[in-house]
Amino acid sequence: MRRSIAALAGTAALVTVCGCTVRTPEADQEARPPGRADAGRTAPAPAPPSAPAGATTDDRPGRPATVAPPPAVLWSRGDTGRDVRELQARLRQVAWLFEGPTGTYGELTEQAVKGFQGKRGLPTTGRTDTVTWQRLLRMTHEPGEWEMYLMGGQPAAAPDARCLSGRVLCIDKTTRTLRWMIDGRTLTTVSVRFGSQYTPTREGVFHVYWKSRDHVSTLYGSPMPYAMFFSGGQAVHYSSDFAARGYAGASHGCVNVRDETAIASLFAQVRNGDKVVVSW
Repeated sequence: MRRSIAALAGTAALVTVCGCTVRTPEADQEARPPGRADAGRTAPAPAPPSAPAGATTDDRPGRPATVAPPPAVLWSRGDTGRDVRELQARLRQVAWLFEGPTGTYGELTEQAVKGFQGKRGLPTTGRTDTVTWQRLLRMTHEPGEWEMYLMGGQPAAAPDARCLSGRVLCIDKTTRTLRWMIDGRTLTTVSVRFGSQYTPTREGVFHVYWKSRDHVSTLYGSPMPYAMFFSGGQAVHYSSDFAARGYAGASHGCVNVRDETAIASLFAQVRNGDKVVVSW
């Protein structure tokens, strides 16, 4: 026992002389720098910085945060076509546009889109992007043909079979168009207006029986220039009222044309005896 105590005392004295401290094996393992026994170990990678607010993160190493792109623009000022006409018809349904659809994205359409966007907290660009369009779709119904072409101008449908031979004024009430056709070939197409429900334009196959360049109605006292009569007092003729008011009015049964240049040209070409077909 005395020998063991003496040995421990000697060890303590030796440590004091050498200036070292006694460590446990665990402490020694943590303190020493990496040597051969630590080969292959790597320090854990630092946590990536958090992405800025509103950004979309990509968790792949080295990829920067990205911001979602703005919605795609479908139509903007200067565009034309049937899609623009539908946009205008839908804007009319929610009272942001009051003129009839024209098919041209002009200043009035741009202002209407801005008003619609601002009312709903969308960026007021005046351009119709996908977000604006989807919101408008949810608030409106698909416009019918007469809504799309409130002021006329819709494309003519396929001609009635009775129009495919000879010289014909082919008149379609559904599309509100008149075609001047010769042997199945369309030479001219114009917008037309018809009588009201109380004075309807007759339907059927007729023939031009009288032309009167500066005609005035004996029944109503109204001018009927370039009149081409085909059924009693009903004629194809120019109408200044149609030119001014469009489809807000109606004729007394005649087929009104609002393009004076076009009706003057037709008047010069059409002959007495030429066929007139009026159909739905």
